Amino acid sequence: MCGLCGELRFDGKTPDLAAIARMSAQLARRGPDDVGSYQNGALAFGHRRLAIIDLSAQAHQPMVDATLGLVLVFNGTIYNYRELRVELLALGYSFFSEGDSEVILKAYHAWGQQCVTRFKGMFAFAIWNQCSGTLFLARDRFGIKPMYLAQNGERLRFASSLPALLASGGIDTRIDPVALHHHFTLHTVVPAPRTILQGVRKLAPACSMTIQPDGSSTSHVYWTLDATRPAHELSEAQWLAATRTALEQSVERRLLAADVPVGVLLSGGLDSSLLVGLLADHVPDLRTFSIGFEDLGGGAEKADEFEYSDQIADFFKTRHHKFSIPNSEVLTRLPEAVAQMTEPMVSHDVIAFFLLGEKVSQEVKVVMSGQGADEVFGGYFWYPKMDAETGTPLARFGQHYFDRDHAEYVQMIMPQFQVGDVTSALVTAELAKPQADEFLDQVWRFDATTLIVDDPVKRVDNMPMAWGLEVRTPFLDHQLVELAASMPPALKLKEGGKFPLKAMARGLIPDSVIDRPKGYFPVPALRYVRGPFLELMRGILMSEACVQRGLYRRAYVDQLLAAPEAPEHFTRINGSKLWHLALLEWWLQVHVDGCQ
Repeated sequence: MCGLCGELRFDGKTPDLAAIARMSAQLARRGPDDVGSYQNGALAFGHRRLAIIDLSAQAHQPMVDATLGLVLVFNGTIYNYRELRVELLALGYSFFSEGDSEVILKAYHAWGQQCVTRFKGMFAFAIWNQCSGTLFLARDRFGIKPMYLAQNGERLRFASSLPALLASGGIDTRIDPVALHHHFTLHTVVPAPRTILQGVRKLAPACSMTIQPDGSSTSHVYWTLDATRPAHELSEAQWLAATRTALEQSVERRLLAADVPVGVLLSGGLDSSLLVGLLADHVPDLRTFSIGFEDLGGGAEKADEFEYSDQIADFFKTRHHKFSIPNSEVLTRLPEAVAQMTEPMVSHDVIAFFLLGEKVSQEVKVVMSGQGADEVFGGYFWYPKMDAETGTPLARFGQHYFDRDHAEYVQMIMPQFQVGDVTSALVTAELAKPQADEFLDQVWRFDATTLIVDDPVKRVDNMPMAWGLEVRTPFLDHQLVELAASMPPALKLKEGGKFPLKAMARGLIPDSVIDRPKGYFPVPALRYVRGPFLELMRGILMSEACVQRGLYRRAYVDQLLAAPEAPEHFTRINGSKLWHLALLEWWLQVHVDGCQ
């Protein structure tokens, strides 16, 4: 929920309240229910609220606790806030509100920077200490909620989106060559702290930061993922029982931490169907939502999964909403989606979540989604392929994941933006970190803690929140992820992947959904680029702005435009390389060129 922003000055000047107002205005869609601001000395906050817990005015933000001398802006949900509230009451704290925001303030006062280790939830927040003049920032373990930073010698600015920082003015918008290499190699993933722009950074997941009045700062990593086997070996039955308990607890936490109705984004796949099955007996008149797109014809790709989502909706008698989007609407709505992208993202899910979010937000404020299950429980087709490879961990990983090798990257990007093979160096270092028993343990840990943050997790926050819709992801409960990370890889890969979830689903949801082929969120018009979509991308890549930017080698662009559906012009995970280039240029024209 919500959008936050702020500025902390180091030069003795008063914060730029006009810049705060511009950032807040840019974040308005994240929080349509309330707006607030605060200024004290060197610090100013802005906030936009999406009211989900404690709908009263007492939960207004920025939240000021005059007794403790602390001020908070917060985005997200602390699912265990009620238990923490009881603990804090026992310590002598009193409360003036009923929600999770005030719990964060009291917890920080009681336990300092270690308070984040007690939170079960998704969060990004900032706490200003009026007495010491220090600022504390923190982000949840999987980076579900964003925190963008822009710092120079005079001030630090921070916000829930990158475009909000750009709206504040004075941001270095030069392209970061290292981030560019990551972007084009890791399916647009740019791991924290980098972004595609040199002047904007991200607070890393599972990290907190304390900034002193002079601008110096200290960072603290408060959680890491252990991917080793437990000391006492578990049987298959014990693993499955533990998985069921952990997932049920995760779903229950996310259901109860809301004072508004909670629905489900029902794709028709195993993960979202399993969530419906777990919720059906606990939520009367459960609302479910599905989206599909128009086929291209010629058997290119089926563009909806209604066959399966309909089965689940009928089986559990949910109040189901089904939306079918023609390609003409995808084309006309793409500019809106790009305008809302906090960073450039090429996955087909982005436009799907944007259009679905618009529809769903008219019905509910909160939904659950199955995102994260494939990464945590081994559901993607490339995991077994990686496992079967020989060679170094980098070779095994890159052969089945990298969008393009470094040699192709050199042929694509102009010399002034070139760097060495920094992505291979990053992946090698990440996979080599200790506390992972097998190669796939290394891969899944890297996926869950780094790759997922800037691909599915980012778009699941970004696109629905453009409509004031909060998406909760039960499969990214940190205790469930810790359990899955300690499982033997062979158990997760059994029966084609995600075996613990398939076993759990038996008898709960129809076997036809459990045993169906693995599906993806298809938007064929963005993969098989034809007709008006091809002309759109041609117009972007041949535009004067693109040519003047000088990012791409023109010969490479010409090759893609001449044969966008050639096999070599798809990535290893089946993305369109043409769309990849066009989307980045489009995003830069909208967000960077548009702010200059």
